[in-house]
Amino acid sequence: MATPARPGQFTGATDNAANGGLFTDTLIDGIPDIVGADVAAAQTAATNAATSAANAATSETNAATSETNSATSETNASASATAAAASATSAATSASTTAADAATATTQATNAATSATNAATSQTAAANSATSAASSATSATGSANTAATSATAAANSATAAATSETNASTSETNAATSATNASTSETNAATSATSASTSATTATTQATNAATSATSASTSATTATTQATAASSSATDAQASEDEAEAWAQKTNGEAVASEGYSAKAWAIGGTGVTDTAGSGPAKDWAVETTGTVDGTEYSAKEYAVGTQTRGTTGSAKDWATYTAGTVDGSEYSAKYWAEQAAASADNFDDTYLGPKSSAPTVDNDGDPLNAGDLYFDTGTSKMRYYDGSAWQNIEAVSVSGFATAGFSIAMSIAL
Repeated sequence: MATPARPGQFTGATDNAANGGLFTDTLIDGIPDIVGADVAAAQTAATNAATSAANAATSETNAATSETNSATSETNASASATAAAASATSAATSASTTAADAATATTQATNAATSATNAATSQTAAANSATSAASSATSATGSANTAATSATAAANSATAAATSETNASTSETNAATSATNASTSETNAATSATSASTSATTATTQATNAATSATSASTSATTATTQATAASSSATDAQASEDEAEAWAQKTNGEAVASEGYSAKAWAIGGTGVTDTAGSGPAKDWAVETTGTVDGTEYSAKEYAVGTQTRGTTGSAKDWATYTAGTVDGSEYSAKYWAEQAAASADNFDDTYLGPKSSAPTVDNDGDPLNAGDLYFDTGTSKMRYYDGSAWQNIEAVSVSGFATAGFSIAMSIAL
């Protein structure tokens, strides 16, 4: 290649033929220094890449912290869900009890209604018996009146007894019959009165039973109402617990519960009070956000790993490894940049020193034309040779025994 190597740093290195150099203007002696400097720069870039990797690890830790917060919120959600399930079970139990009591109240109310109907029927029968008794008493009174009339007729006929003996006897028989009929009617009236009294007692008892059943039904209804209220309260509590569990699981527009924290979903993928908030940031943003900072100051693991936002300030791990279009942090270059520089220096050296050859080469190791100052070692003659621009020349040892001593040279220089 035609591009010469960069100047070396050795004191006294020279290729000026007038000063005793051998290779015209090519600074061969500086090549090892150049390669060494490029290797050192590559090592610095590798160190910077390690620093970026550490920053990426820190972002990963932040992401893990957000994930832990998310797990805590999920645990709270699970606890609330368990409470909701318990409240729902209580509500179901209360509802079952209420239904049973309501059924009992309905049965007792039906029994009370039946007893009331039976009491009404007995009362009606008693009234009918009393009416029958009154009718029999009226009949008895009529019969008694008839007997008195007959007795009066017998007394009136006593004067004509002889004449009317037959009639008197007949009237006496009729009076006896009427008296018997009156006694029978009186007995029937007494029997009817007793039956009426019994029916009235039965009606009173059944009315009392009906009242008792009605009271029991009212008590059962009250109990059912109380238990229904308790069931409603349990259902309300269960709904509240369910709502809280849902908030801990997936609410993203603020805290799950005021002053208690944010939901698992907010810590996982973002939400109001977590996203772009100092000291916070969701796990997703800490992992992959590449359009800005996560919490207002720090970047995500992905940004520190492969992003470009920090180029020119701190640089990502990827930039420290492979970026070659400029500096990574405003002053230093990447490992790849320095590796390419070292490779270029090595290539320049390889283009100048062609290595051991059995015959004189006509092109350099890249197939490019030779340049004045190129070197190779002739394995046939065991001599180092250099190219003078047109032909290869042997590098011969020079005796310095005939040279002026240093002191003589200095004295001559002063004298002149």
